Amino acid sequence: MSKPNLVSIGLRAKTGRAIAVVLGGTSDAPVVQTKLEIKLADPKLPATAQPYHEVMELPWEESQRAVRKSAAAIEAIAHKALARLIRELQSQGMKVCGAGIVGAKDRDLARIGNYHIRAHAAEGVLFRRVLDLAADANGLSRRTFPDREFEELSQTELGAEHAVVTGKLNELGRSLAPPWRTDEKQAAIAAWLVLHRPRK
Repeated sequence: MSKPNLVSIGLRAKTGRAIAVVLGGTSDAPVVQTKLEIKLADPKLPATAQPYHEVMELPWEESQRAVRKSAAAIEAIAHKALARLIRELQSQGMKVCGAGIVGAKDRDLARIGNYHIRAHAAEGVLFRRVLDLAADANGLSRRTFPDREFEELSQTELGAEHAVVTGKLNELGRSLAPPWRTDEKQAAIAAWLVLHRPRK
């Protein structure tokens, strides 16, 4: 069970954006309060859209240094965007208990030989990491889930409830304006886990 005004924010990190699903209600009757796409790139700063693509032909160590300015700008955008969402929810009488973030996990990117594939992988990590930092900076407790293992992790954590919870969230999606794709579903499940399975 949860308090009527208690909500959590589920975020699915993507390159240049994040899919957000705000979930409230009880474990038996979840409610999607809102869903939206959060822009994490600034059109006035083109390099923030795909920062590693801008420098992908540089040696890995050099490219990491070269993207620092863009990464700092993306971090600031994420911080402000999440703060704005939290304020909007609070203005509607909701209390945000935390955030569940689904995205690429940290790994040794230097081992990826193909520079184009490495740029995509590095951006996946970067855009997930800025959401982690934004949640921390806004004082939210958070749980971060690796995207490629998310299905298995959620099944393990929910056990017998997994089919019931995913079924309810899929049903909720039918009553919302599209889209309700894998990204939105993952964000919703991450939000559900934060709201009803907080870490001890």
